[in-house]
Amino acid sequence: MPEFKAVIFDWAGTVIDFGSFAPMGAFVETFAEFGVEATIADAREPMGLPKRAHIAAMLGEPHIAARWQEAQGAAPDEAAIDRVYEVFVPRIVEVVGDYCTLIPGAAETFAWLKAKGMKVGSTTGYTRAIMERVLPLAAEQGFSPENLVCADDLPLGRPTPMGMYKCFLDLMVHPASAVIKVDDTEPGIAEGVAAGCVTVGVALSGNEAGLTLEEFLAMDEAGKAPIRERVSAKLKAAGATHVIDTVADLPALIERLARSE
Repeated sequence: MPEFKAVIFDWAGTVIDFGSFAPMGAFVETFAEFGVEATIADAREPMGLPKRAHIAAMLGEPHIAARWQEAQGAAPDEAAIDRVYEVFVPRIVEVVGDYCTLIPGAAETFAWLKAKGMKVGSTTGYTRAIMERVLPLAAEQGFSPENLVCADDLPLGRPTPMGMYKCFLDLMVHPASAVIKVDDTEPGIAEGVAAGCVTVGVALSGNEAGLTLEEFLAMDEAGKAPIRERVSAKLKAAGATHVIDTVADLPALIERLARSE
C-alpha cells in the first residue's frame, strides 16, 4: 500500500445523495420566492462552492441577474445574496434528511479504509446546520468520518485549501501528498489540488452527471460511456489526478496505485 494516510471525502454526490439532488429543489424554490425563475441546470452550475458563494454565483449569471432586477427593482448586490441565503438555509435543512441515503459502496469503502489503517475526514459546501441533520443519518448507515469541515466553519472555503488544511490538523496527517481528496465537483477538486493532495473525481454519482441511482443502475456501458467522458474531462480540467465512477471504486484504485509503486 502506498503511504496514503487519509482520505477526505466530499458529501453530497460523493458519499450520500446519488446525483446530488437535495439542493436542487431548494435553490429553485428559494429563487421563486423572490419572483426569479432559476432552473435545475442553473443550480447545478456552481455546485461544490460554499452555499453563500453558490448563491452569489447564480445571481452573477446575466440571465438570473436580469430576472432579479425585473422582480426586485434593483440589480442583485451583497444584500440580495444575504436575503436569498437566509431563505435557502432553513429550506435545505428541512429537506436534506430525505436525501441522506449512502451511495452504494460508501459504507464498504469506509470500512475498507479503516481496516487499512487510513484516517477518514470530510469537507462540504453545506453549512454546519445542514450537516447536523446529515451526520447521524449517515452514521446509522455505516459512514462516520473522523472530522467534518463545513462551509461556514472558516472565513475562506472552496476552492481555497483552507478546509483541507483544517483536515490535516484535525487528523494529524502530513504531507499533503499522503492525503487523497475525493469529490464530484470542480470546486471540491480544486480544493484538493490547492492543498497539494492526490485528487480523485467521482464521475457518475455526482452533480455533473445528475443521474438518479435508478437511472445509473439501468444504464449499460454504452449509456454510461459518454457521460463518464464528459464529466471526467471537466473534473480532470479542474485538476483531478484520477477519476472513478463512484465511491465504490476507490479501494480498487488505491490498490492499483499500490501496485504501481
